[in-house]
Amino acid sequence: MKIGIIGLGLIGGSLAMSIRRHTEHTVFGYDIDPQVMLRAKAVEAIHDDLTEDMLPGCDIVLVSLFPDLCADYIISHADAFGPNALVIDCAGVKRHVANRVTPVAAAHSWTYIGGHPMAGREFSGFAAARADLFDNASMILCPPPEADIEARERAKAFFLEAGFKLVRFCTPEAHDQMIAYTSQLAHIVSGAYVKNPLARDHKGFSAGSFLDMTRVARMNEVMWTELFLENNDLLLPALDDLILRLKEYRDALAAGDPDGLMPVLREGRKCKEALD
Repeated sequence: MKIGIIGLGLIGGSLAMSIRRHTEHTVFGYDIDPQVMLRAKAVEAIHDDLTEDMLPGCDIVLVSLFPDLCADYIISHADAFGPNALVIDCAGVKRHVANRVTPVAAAHSWTYIGGHPMAGREFSGFAAARADLFDNASMILCPPPEADIEARERAKAFFLEAGFKLVRFCTPEAHDQMIAYTSQLAHIVSGAYVKNPLARDHKGFSAGSFLDMTRVARMNEVMWTELFLENNDLLLPALDDLILRLKEYRDALAAGDPDGLMPVLREGRKCKEALD
């Protein structure tokens, strides 16, 4: 198949590398930065440039941009995609993109599916892309209700072939609610935690727990501002819940009572053990 990838940052670049590593598909890519294009070809992440006239011949088009730009690109190229193409965005929120793109896709013969590769790094850009980024990772797919079973299965088979361990289907609403908790809230906690003045003197006093807590504080603030605000109706309740639970720990500490603190700690341990 011919695969087109729009945006060769961390995710788009890693997708290109992973597809080339695991499959025999021909990968064409486009990035707004000419230096990224040169590097992508030099390291053989892509076979060649994805030009406008090549777009109709792509069997699958992966759009790996910020959410608004994903929707903008798909809508502006709605008449250029091939009649049986799968057009899949890889943005970190799904409702915002799907609400704009789904009505446009319904008027064409290509199929739109919202997607989210569940892997990442604290670094961004093509320089951080890795061929193994999606090893053991899951791919979330959010097809519109009208997407036929053949398109769903074609998308699933493609991502499994490209190196993903698992493909899960859900609605855009279910995706955004879970991502508010599993990803977005974690980035907020990390960013808030590392702002403590003591962090500057952590060397020699920190180990794995500090590194785990601070890793994703190194976020792209432009992208994450967009992701947070486009999902704030679901992110705010998750944040409020965390604040409430943190208060339980604070109140137990302030009381200085081990009989009050121990049950709070025990509950957290049991919640974690139930996930294993």
